[in-house]
Amino acid sequence: MIMKLLSWNVNGLRAVAKKGFYQYLEQCGADVLCLQEIKAKTEQLPEELLRPQGWHTYFFPAERSGYSGVAVYSKIEPQEVRYGMGDEKFDMEGRTLVLDFASFVLVNAYFPNGGRDEERLRYKLDFCEAIQDFVLSLERPVLLCGDVNTAHQERDLARPKENINNSGFMPVERAWIDRFLAAGFIDTFRLFHEQGGIYSWWDMKTRARDRNVGWRIDYFFASDVLRHNIKAAFIQPEVMGSDHCPVGVEIEI
Repeated sequence: MIMKLLSWNVNGLRAVAKKGFYQYLEQCGADVLCLQEIKAKTEQLPEELLRPQGWHTYFFPAERSGYSGVAVYSKIEPQEVRYGMGDEKFDMEGRTLVLDFASFVLVNAYFPNGGRDEERLRYKLDFCEAIQDFVLSLERPVLLCGDVNTAHQERDLARPKENINNSGFMPVERAWIDRFLAAGFIDTFRLFHEQGGIYSWWDMKTRARDRNVGWRIDYFFASDVLRHNIKAAFIQPEVMGSDHCPVGVEIEI
């Protein structure tokens, strides 16, 4: 069986619902759709977003209103769902949902943005270390997807030299991705696409999407043991509605 999984930072679930989300959900062909930055508590969402027909849904909002939060829509009911990593420091911001699909564990994550100040950068780096420890502790094949808020290599953003000192492309942030991959994971997109110029986020204020001045900061990482099960990995820049676009994989299970 081939399973199609998608991940999308929607920059507000209620906002993207007004910009074609329902049509995308119906037509995307996904077995699982992971969302980040839903910016809503469940009581703020209409029934058609909470429980669309044909989908099992799971929401993990932040304690703070209108901020962060993750969700998963799945055609396949997981064996188990875990809300957060068990660390209140990160779980209060609604950053991880963990679904067990028997042949692998799916971790949907929204990594912090480290751009505000030094304290927030440290929080982001601490989250990176915590989630690496967490997925390794599962001792299972893992798919980790979401908005990582870091471009790994120069080919992953349009203007690397101008951004070397900006959060999202700082050496200390990129070094964590190096360590994560060295710990036994693969960047699934790079199994199929070597070239640069394909991005998943664009700055809205400067209309950067019109000029494709973007960053690839949304990923599907997979345990190396799943390498030969990954049949496709892709980005959907044509899908509008957010400053991010969906990314996806197809995996044989």
